[in-house]
Amino acid sequence: MIKKILLFSIFILFFSFSKAFSEDIKKVGKFKDWEVMVISESSGKVCFAQSTPVLQAPKKNKRDARLFITFRPSENISNEISTTAGYEFNKNNTVLATSGNNKFKFDIKQQGFAWMTSNKKEKIMVKVMKKGSRIMLSGYNEKGSQTIDHYSLLGFTKAYNTAKKACS
Repeated sequence: MIKKILLFSIFILFFSFSKAFSEDIKKVGKFKDWEVMVISESSGKVCFAQSTPVLQAPKKNKRDARLFITFRPSENISNEISTTAGYEFNKNNTVLATSGNNKFKFDIKQQGFAWMTSNKKEKIMVKVMKKGSRIMLSGYNEKGSQTIDHYSLLGFTKAYNTAKKACS
């Protein structure tokens, strides 16, 4: 009986936290392989488009990888491109996005995410993503093993425009 009460209490607690969290983050729409979310914070809105890989290598190592483009108007940030491969990136190796002949290096790697430092390069990457059909991100885990994530760009332009508009 005590186990049932404890499990029920944990369930109620979990449900309450997830409900409270879901009120802060709002799904605005899904556009083919991309979705748009808006988070309301005390400092203002954060709007982003995100996607998950359509293909991952190595196949046996399932990871929670994502590619994001974010807008934070209260911080004057737009077109912020970031990614996570579902692990802590190796500091000695490059995280690289490739689409066709275009290559984009992510300069900052911390807490399982990678970002670019150049807004100019981010704008170029957005243009490439709008025209392309797929983008590949390669990274290395802390042990030095490479992973490659393939992202579809179907729906990217609509998702990008929706996220940008949601924060304008």
